[in-house]
Amino acid sequence: MKLIYEQSQEGRRASSLPRNDLPVPEVPAALRRERPPRLPELAEPELVRHFTKLSTRTFGIDTGFYPLGSCTMKHNPRVNERVVNLPGFRDLHPLQEEESAQGALELMWRLQEILAEVAGLPAVSLQPAAGSQGELTGLMLMRAYFADRGEGGKRRKIVIPDTAHGTNPASVTMGGYELTPVQTDPRGNIDVEDLRAKVDEGTAGLMLTNPSTLGLFDENIEEITRIFHEAGALMYYDGANLNAVCGISRPGDMGFDIVHFNLHKTFSQPHGGGGPGGGPIAVRDRLEPFLPVPAVVREGESFRLDYDRPKTIGKVRAFCGPFGVFVRSYAYIRSYGTGLREMSEVAVLNANYLLARLKDAYGLPFERLCMHEFVLSARRLKREHGITALDVAKRLMDYDFHPPTIYFPLIVPEALMIEPTETEPKEILDEFAEAMLEIARDAADRPDVLKEAPHNRPVRRVDEVKAAKRAVVRYLFEDHPDLAAEPTAARALQAQKGA
Repeated sequence: MKLIYEQSQEGRRASSLPRNDLPVPEVPAALRRERPPRLPELAEPELVRHFTKLSTRTFGIDTGFYPLGSCTMKHNPRVNERVVNLPGFRDLHPLQEEESAQGALELMWRLQEILAEVAGLPAVSLQPAAGSQGELTGLMLMRAYFADRGEGGKRRKIVIPDTAHGTNPASVTMGGYELTPVQTDPRGNIDVEDLRAKVDEGTAGLMLTNPSTLGLFDENIEEITRIFHEAGALMYYDGANLNAVCGISRPGDMGFDIVHFNLHKTFSQPHGGGGPGGGPIAVRDRLEPFLPVPAVVREGESFRLDYDRPKTIGKVRAFCGPFGVFVRSYAYIRSYGTGLREMSEVAVLNANYLLARLKDAYGLPFERLCMHEFVLSARRLKREHGITALDVAKRLMDYDFHPPTIYFPLIVPEALMIEPTETEPKEILDEFAEAMLEIARDAADRPDVLKEAPHNRPVRRVDEVKAAKRAVVRYLFEDHPDLAAEPTAARALQAQKGA
């Protein structure tokens, strides 16, 4: 398929604009172009065909199975899109007066109440626009809380397990805290003895995903909570994996003080490729005064935005948050009603079904039932046949499956992290399992097939080092470099990843 610049023919146009007699503004000499921009020139049919062809190359949840571990890429019901496009929601302006936005405010208030019940915590802010921003907001709440108690100077450490999402340590650093790592024990839980030695009066809190990125529910969560609360520290719940426990158990009941939700994961929202997302945050009573403003409050039968919060950390996002995400998630939750528990139960059932089918062909780091996702290891395939997790992932593309997350969590060598979600039927799970089993057989019998995969994709295997180090993100015409002749570094990268 040719690039759009390669299809360009001088003089062709997809549209024409009327000439006008408006005066041409004087552009300062330093800002003037030396020559017109070199834009592609195509007729409308060529333009439409080009982008239509590109769209058919885009893989998504609407085109196939997307078992991307730790990301909950599930089906997004189309009724959500119909609801979010109702004129009363779609055409609202962020600065519209409250009297004419009562429906939107009521939806936000009701969503807050639902999320509070799901979390087991009384107060919610919808403002954070993503889970990562929810994390940072939670850390800002911790800082404000301890500063209000006169402990801001000494509470400088945040504990994070070695299985944490990468956004956790990044948020800790951005929040101005010091990172304290804690190890995982042989059963996939936080190592409680290692934890005890690292929690003291200088600890502000713990950031924990439960179930973890290993897909395992921490068996010692009550003891962990006791350790932190006895030290005067707070418990933060990363809600990325809430799809495993929603309606079954509540983070607040486990002892967590702050929880963020990934609305775009648990409660359905088209995501990936940059958004959109939503990361509301729920907190205990003692942290409510510090929540971002404005808060959506109810007064009798009407709703308003409340800015009168003297201890607030202020705004963390413009306006009230990603409203379209709220509408979709609210519609999704209301359609399930009390059946949200079944959503999680089926997600856990699907994951354990796949785990049972695949654990003998691939290594299983922790011999336990999983929650909504699980982690396999291709370490044996690499040791015996030279096949890496990357090879397995690339070969899966030939079976029309999106590869799972690989090389994460970092504590599992050659990790393959798989999350089937609750929206996939048994037939699809079986097709995926058969593909994975055939790949494991081919590792022994036809390893070169895996090492050269994918074979039937529009783009074959790329040199990942070269793509990262020598990324060419714009067309350079006559100066476009030919990188094909440069030596490959992909195999060196694979060896490094599997070390």
